Amino acid sequence: MIRLHKFFAIALAAALSPPVLAQPMDRVPDRAEGDGPYETLIVSGATMVEGSGAPPTGPVDIVIEGNRIAAIHGGSAPAAVRARASRIVDAAGMTVMPGFVDVHGHNGDAGKAGQPSYGYKLWLAHGVTSVRGVSFYWGPGQPDLEDTRRSAANTITAPRLFPYAAFGDKWDGGPVDSEAKARAWVRWAKAEGFWGIKFFNSLEPDLLGAALDEAEKQGLGTVAHLAQPGVQRVNARKAVELGMDGVTHFYGHFESLLDDAALPTYPQGYNYADEQSRFAWVARLADQVVEPGSEEWDEYVDFLVDSGVTLSPTFNIYSASRDVMAAKTRDWHERYTLPSLMDFYAPSPTNHGSYYKDWSTEDEVAWRKFYRYWFDVTKEFHRRGGRVTAGSDPGYIYQTWGFAYIGELEMLREAGLEPLEVIRAATLAGAQEIYQPRGETPPMGTIQVGKLADMVIVPGNPLDNLKLLYGTGHTKLNRETGAIEQVGGVRWTIKDGIVYDAPALLEDVARMVEAQKAARP
Repeated sequence: MIRLHKFFAIALAAALSPPVLAQPMDRVPDRAEGDGPYETLIVSGATMVEGSGAPPTGPVDIVIEGNRIAAIHGGSAPAAVRARASRIVDAAGMTVMPGFVDVHGHNGDAGKAGQPSYGYKLWLAHGVTSVRGVSFYWGPGQPDLEDTRRSAANTITAPRLFPYAAFGDKWDGGPVDSEAKARAWVRWAKAEGFWGIKFFNSLEPDLLGAALDEAEKQGLGTVAHLAQPGVQRVNARKAVELGMDGVTHFYGHFESLLDDAALPTYPQGYNYADEQSRFAWVARLADQVVEPGSEEWDEYVDFLVDSGVTLSPTFNIYSASRDVMAAKTRDWHERYTLPSLMDFYAPSPTNHGSYYKDWSTEDEVAWRKFYRYWFDVTKEFHRRGGRVTAGSDPGYIYQTWGFAYIGELEMLREAGLEPLEVIRAATLAGAQEIYQPRGETPPMGTIQVGKLADMVIVPGNPLDNLKLLYGTGHTKLNRETGAIEQVGGVRWTIKDGIVYDAPALLEDVARMVEAQKAARP
């Protein structure tokens, strides 16, 4: 669990915002789920949403050889191709999309979800075939890189993993307190096998600039959580000017748009180390910024677009702030959320994000206004050509793996992205954000010949209703029979040509939950 005094102290120490885990995670067991890859696999009869923003088309037969897409046939594949197929997945009446990319992943800690396969299976069960971990685990001695290698070899049941390290974390070279040390740490992270760096901005601009410059030279991606203890030094505008590739959450944007002051105005008695004070107050930033559509607002959005920065807003992770009763009674908690997670989510003086100890109507109303402004800056950025991606930041604030990701897609839609734009954010855009710092074309993110066979197959059409993607499905009235039915839920997730039965993965998770419940007094 994250203890606030540690969280606060480290944030101010200019190295890390997250704490170091007290104990290592359990090792992920060897893969027992999933079939394939096959010499020839055909996904047959589906309507295809291929990920680039092109409209749906179908039915199609998608031919997969090993872990690559070999051919896409309108209608049916030739009889000779179908005859040699090792397996044909009947997807008639279903939609096939590229595997989803979650660009903001963590994988719990020993006190919340001690077995990492819990999160991995929930991601896969919701069609997430790639996850950027920022970081997957905090502290040295954790299995970020081991899990990455094992997932690449498909010896564990997990999405494709792209590990980032929090700046200054994991090495034994002491505090990163100079530009030379910053560059040395970046080179170390590259040599270890990390794909990028997550920054918490308690850094001085010169130190951050040196790290970003070295990261670009090394082909490492960079993303920032511009936390309040350092935003007076580096807001989002400054971070982007220094060369930051991506900005996650809302931090730094509002501080770049202040109306009448150079710094945010804090209320009397404010204390950043008090989570409720911190999160209740931050929504009031909406009262301190210029109006959407104003000259200053538009100039800032244009600046972001022109810079080439990527925004991964993670709307979902703060959504409980606007309706906490709804968040803690979601359909999936009883069957799929571990009791230890529900303990962590509950109001607490110590756990990060568990701040609903005296959460009021006024707090929720403030957050609803805050979201209107946050949605607006994201929509305008996207409308003017900026890249928006989908990240879920699971394991905090009533947001459970997999389900939180679909919640993020719904909130991207609420922000104003059209359904096809939401799917592009969840697929191609996320893949581009991960691979662009390396100067590489992503091998996944669209359904195209030659691309990796990463796909999600769901009954019905999620462009009409994203709720079909939740593992618990969508409640619907059958108007012919009068029965209330649960429809949807991902049927199959294909990663690297391996076919995973999504409902079976959910059953595995349900057994983990039941086992933990049974072990409790």
